[in-house]
Amino acid sequence: MLENDYPLYLGNRPEAPNHDLEVVDKFTGEVATRVPLAAPELIDRAIGLAADAAAAMRELPAYARQQVLDHCVRRFTERSDELAMALCIEAGKPIKDARGEAGRLIDTFRVAAEESVRITGEVMPLDISPRARGYEGMWKRVPIGPCSFISPFNFPLNLAAHKVAPAIAAGCPFVLKPASLTPIGALIIGEVLAETDLPAGAFSILPARRDGADLFTEDDRLKLLSFTGSPVVGWALKARAGKKKVVLELGGNAAVIVDADADLEDAVERIVFGAFYQSGQSCIGVQRILVHEAIYEEFRERLTGATAALRMGDPKEEETFIGPMISESEAERLDAWIRSAVESGAKLLCGGRREGAMLEATLLEDVARDQAVVCEEAFGPVAVLSRFRDFDAALSQVNDSVFGLQAGIFTRDLYKARQAWNELEVGGVVIGDVPSWRVDHMPYGGVKDSGLGREGIRFAIEDMTEIRLMVIRTP
Repeated sequence: MLENDYPLYLGNRPEAPNHDLEVVDKFTGEVATRVPLAAPELIDRAIGLAADAAAAMRELPAYARQQVLDHCVRRFTERSDELAMALCIEAGKPIKDARGEAGRLIDTFRVAAEESVRITGEVMPLDISPRARGYEGMWKRVPIGPCSFISPFNFPLNLAAHKVAPAIAAGCPFVLKPASLTPIGALIIGEVLAETDLPAGAFSILPARRDGADLFTEDDRLKLLSFTGSPVVGWALKARAGKKKVVLELGGNAAVIVDADADLEDAVERIVFGAFYQSGQSCIGVQRILVHEAIYEEFRERLTGATAALRMGDPKEEETFIGPMISESEAERLDAWIRSAVESGAKLLCGGRREGAMLEATLLEDVARDQAVVCEEAFGPVAVLSRFRDFDAALSQVNDSVFGLQAGIFTRDLYKARQAWNELEVGGVVIGDVPSWRVDHMPYGGVKDSGLGREGIRFAIEDMTEIRLMVIRTP
């Protein structure tokens, strides 16, 4: 069960101005707890406190920033079971996936602690022509200033961590708006941060409704906006963000290619995971599966059997693989997409039944490419299967999307692997595995409608810092 007294955090301090936000157990539909909801006046105060804290955060020495992050690693490790159960309840995430995310939270803060003491610059010669004789230069990275973070419901711990941890490492104060459907993980992060000696005002964690949170985007005191969520919302926020830097990690309809030389047993095992882990609610979840015609029939049989065997049910039970979607309305949307595809001529290989927010793991075959379940982001437990003959054509089909986050290629051909890396219009190409794979220090992000900028601690620190040059003239 969840506690009944989670506060929000305003300028490092817990406050409970109300208990207006209900947090629902996504499996039972019952209210699990209530937390405060930040009004615009509170958000304005938080931004002011972050602006006031900018100088103190900038002056905080690297070892002190590292100590804060090391403290978080210790405390999250001690509270990992609590964090996992909170995820299981508030997000409906199967408990094994929830434990995995708690582990990734710890990894992310640990990497940030390591990176906090190696934010470097360069000494560079400037005498490239006679007029620059006697001049030399050096540059360093300095914190960009107060940051605004908006995190999504599907990874409430780790996607908040990918904003919070590099901000602390870089020396940036911040305000964080967690998803109102899943605020508990972020509030526990706030509870742990409040145990540290961060300068007053360094952080605020404020659950808020989207329609009351305009200041997170529009306030000019904020120097960077980092948003993870849907493309429709993300691009609209960018248009309203003014002069601040904007980092967007948006959606996808990730594809995987299985070439004729792939190990079928391995490919099926990984693709079942990539398509249906945490009920398919991942922006890099496998949605489009392209299989070489030489192995298509056997692959389809194996994949269908493995998918049909996945257990759906209470996410708190160890054997559950498919839990509820985040809401019944989202399950209804995806159910409608599946029915539209079938009505347009697609074949339902397995799954397709819905009860409330629960939707079976579903495989479709021969879906028209203009169907939503192919060309938009499904964000649920469904994948579409098709065959190809020519590898070049398969690459073109992967690129035939407005999204470009990650792609997976099962091939043993080095030349095809390099060709995919060179030609696919995505932020990352994963060879021998699904596009759903991520480790938390790698550069992660997309192109096209999938976003701007990169996460991964070192790369996020680059966005949260600015280069400052010093030139020295020797007369």
